Amino acid sequence: MENIFDTHAHYSSRRFDADRDALLTALPAGGVCGVVECATHSGDARAVLALAHRYPFVYAALGIHPESLIEQDAATVAVYGGDWRAELDALRPLFDDARVVAVGEIGLDRHWPIPEEEQLALFEAQLALAAGLGLPCSIHDREAHAEMYALLRRYRPRGVLHCYSGSAEDARWLAAQGLYFGFGGSATYKNARRAREVLAAVPRERVLLETDCPYMAPEPVRGTRNDSRNIAHVAAAIGTVWGMAPQAVLDLTAQNARDLFGL
Repeated sequence: MENIFDTHAHYSSRRFDADRDALLTALPAGGVCGVVECATHSGDARAVLALAHRYPFVYAALGIHPESLIEQDAATVAVYGGDWRAELDALRPLFDDARVVAVGEIGLDRHWPIPEEEQLALFEAQLALAAGLGLPCSIHDREAHAEMYALLRRYRPRGVLHCYSGSAEDARWLAAQGLYFGFGGSATYKNARRAREVLAAVPRERVLLETDCPYMAPEPVRGTRNDSRNIAHVAAAIGTVWGMAPQAVLDLTAQNARDLFGL
């Protein structure tokens, strides 16, 4: 397989500390042509940028994830005491770096006990930042569809709904608004009926592939540490829905990624 473009990765995670450089060096030989490495707070933003400068196929997305509002080791709490506005001000100059292609990972999360007003305000501020910078967003939506969709209708951002978990019905109007949909390991699982429905409903030019590595490894390597090469399994699963060869799925989705991120 070749032309694997991973639109959502976290290689700055501690789970890659032991072999990060060796793994990233090996990715092109494994067919990987592109990776969008996503920050989750200012504490990992410079590490994300360092990877984007070291490896020509890695690009950076910078943002503050809603979970960073409650994670004690995230810079949002540990450095800024929860003052995400000050943190976002400090992040702003980093967006001038040419290797930054998106604002992300940003969004809403109802799975964890994150203060509602604060995460809504944080997300809105970052949507406004992306609009001002002319950048797409990498958007996290976990169990927060109603609030998320209201804001997407209001702000109409460019970007991708990472690990899309909504319905095919909602996906149709989201696609018509210009948004993309990220699919990763969960699309290969036996209970992925909703993902298959969405893949059959949306324009293929709006589909992107991702890992969310080190998490969400696909079948048949589920439960292991994930990396971008495993997207070949995701392409094979999507190919069964679309009636396309896996390589054709990789070629199409890689071009979709280049279109969205302006590469």
